[in-house]
Amino acid sequence: MTDLATADRPIAAESTFYNAVVSRRVDLTESLAFVWVRYTGEPVAFEPGQYLTIGVESNGKLVQRPYSVASSARETTEGYEFYVRLVTGGLFTPLLWRLDVGHDMSMKGPKGKFVLEPDDDRTHVFISSGTGIAPFISMMKTLLADGTPRPAVVLHGASYQHDLGYRELLEEWESDATYPVRYVPTVSRPGTSENEAWPGRVGRVEAIVADVFEEYALDPDNSIAYICGNPDMIATVDQLLLRRGYPAEQVKKELYWPKGKEPRAAGVTTPQP
Repeated sequence: MTDLATADRPIAAESTFYNAVVSRRVDLTESLAFVWVRYTGEPVAFEPGQYLTIGVESNGKLVQRPYSVASSARETTEGYEFYVRLVTGGLFTPLLWRLDVGHDMSMKGPKGKFVLEPDDDRTHVFISSGTGIAPFISMMKTLLADGTPRPAVVLHGASYQHDLGYRELLEEWESDATYPVRYVPTVSRPGTSENEAWPGRVGRVEAIVADVFEEYALDPDNSIAYICGNPDMIATVDQLLLRRGYPAEQVKKELYWPKGKEPRAAGVTTPQP
């Protein structure tokens, strides 16, 4: 645990809300973690790209947040994987950070319409910032499990190279051709010590979109775009793609919070109606 996770709010060890358990956790950094939550009963089916809502009881109330699932929809034995950022002063994540593996939780869902188009063999351009990459990992893992991987270009932006979740997985898929993917990460703070010797692209992910589309000859005839992350990034990329001739229905979007209302818990998916 870290100092960032300190909070004096109690967490109920037992609750009538609870129907799941923390089954695994892997820390990427002190404020980024992969957390698996498993139902104590039968697992539920979900479509890759959908989200589940997880929570704990504190002071008699259920404190909960929705998160996109990052794991394959074909494998739920270990639980559902979430990629979560700890936010200082957040309502939910400081509580989550204090939970040990084996602690009971609440989990509801799935919900969400940010799912793959059926039988689409065009190149899938997955554009994300921060923890917004999670649903794309679920999509690719599921397609791989089904034996029907679709060609993909993954653009992922983060402040620092150590914040690039799933980097090793995507680099491995690309290098050994496990998945037909081209991985294009970028860091927005290249002058910092954390990004020393960073060999890749620099700038926010929205700033590299035009160059990547040109480099890989992506156009409305051969590709479809999926965007997930903060609303300003999504709005910028959406307008860029519309100007490049992409029809609105060919640019799929998932906001991680309503525009102008950044949450007190980052990584929270707030699907739009």
